[in-house]
Parts: sequence; C-alpha cells; structure tokens
Amino acid sequence: MKKNVLLVNDDGVTAPGILCAARYLSKEHNVVVSAPESEQSAVGHGITLRLPLWARKLDINEPFEMYAVSGTPADCVKIGLDVIYRDRNIVPDVIISGINRGENLGTDVIYSGTVGGALEGAIAGIPSIAISVADFKSPIYESAAIFLMDFLKDFDVKSIPPFTALNINVPSLPYDKIMGWKITRQSKRRYEDYFEKRIDPAGREYYWMLGDVIEDDVDPLADYKALAQNYISVTPITIFMTNEEFLNKLEGLYGEGKNFR
Repeated sequence: MKKNVLLVNDDGVTAPGILCAARYLSKEHNVVVSAPESEQSAVGHGITLRLPLWARKLDINEPFEMYAVSGTPADCVKIGLDVIYRDRNIVPDVIISGINRGENLGTDVIYSGTVGGALEGAIAGIPSIAISVADFKSPIYESAAIFLMDFLKDFDVKSIPPFTALNINVPSLPYDKIMGWKITRQSKRRYEDYFEKRIDPAGREYYWMLGDVIEDDVDPLADYKALAQNYISVTPITIFMTNEEFLNKLEGLYGEGKNFR
C-alpha cells in the first residue's frame, strides 16, 4: 500500500544516504524530504528555540519534494509535520530518518541526530524508523534502501507503540549477502574517549576527541552482535528513560520517599 513518507536525516539534505532512500522509496510511496541544510551529526534530539528556522524548497529533477531546513533533525520533523504536511492537510504514515552514514548502536542513540529525528516523530505520534548503514568509509546505501522497501511491505508500522521508534542498523554488504534481520536490544556498546592534543597552523593547541569501542555486552540479543553475524538489527527504543528495575528497588527501600516536614 502506498504510504506518505516524511524523510529526514542528520547528514544533510544532499547526503548520498537520504537521496538513495528517497529515490527508492518514491518508486512506491509519496515522499517528502525535510532535512538539514548542512550536516547535523551527533546533535542528538536538540531543537532550535532562540533562532528562526528557514525551510527552503529545492528545485530538483526528482520524483519527490525536498526542503532544506536551517535546523536539527528534530527541527526538520517539526517543520515537516507542522508546516509542510499541514499545508497538504494530511499526516504522514511513517517518518524515516536516514539512511545514515555509520552505525547507531548502544550508547550512540543518545548522541545520534538520526535517532533524534525518529524519536521526535514518535513524540508526535507518528510511526517512526531510524536507519543506518554500519560503515563510515564506503557505506552501501542501496542495501538499506532495498530492505526499507521490503520492510514497509511486510511490517505494520501502525503496530509501533506510542513514544516508540525502531532503530535499524544494516551491514554494509550487498543485499544478497545479508543473512536477514533480527529483533535486538540496545546494547551496552560504548566508547572509551580520549583527547589527542594537536597544533593548528597558527601554533595554538587544540584537542581532537578519539575513542575506542567497548563491546562487552553478554546479551545474545545485543544489537552489534546481529551485525557481526551479517544480520540487520531492528531495535525498538523509547523516549522514556526511567530505570524501572532500580525504581522498584528504591520504592522497596523508601516507599514514595521522605517528607522533610
């Protein structure tokens, strides 16, 4: 069934990943692109509060409309829903954020503008998906785009609960080399950061953040383990961050808390 798709990203409106997604999706769906005019990677779920936003329609020879927005991925979703789609008197059936260059696994979801765009869609009550290719150097976006097409046919996006999005990561392989897809959990994959001191051309010191990946999660359903087996990982994530297990423990110890007076 043909869907109305709002497509956003954090790599920028002209990034190869979003163009690949738009070209594939527009073969079977009505696609509108609302994406940052410049790269907004690692801005998380930030929104613009004290600056104006521009949404400029681009003159392109493509079977979809494209708007360059002077803001973050979450801004792009807000503009897409409250301006672009409102002018059409319709609501998108699904919001897709990507296709991102590089994976978003484990603690990446806290920093990721791609995931932030999808979670903004979830807040707005629209089924939302973030999708990334696990390769920064030579990502094969076509495999992720083909998967998206198949996934939208097989998966009922309306089944995604409120305030929830799907975080999908695709191995950077030809599609016929991918084993399939697995339901996974957000892993404890994280980084051990460090800063390298460097000297700029003027002789001033500056620091460049680097990091080593730590993958020590024992959960067999950890997201990065699916990718290591050449599977696509599909992880349901939510905007709510309460640690329910620890909350129950605290309630057992302190009840509702303590009164001072």
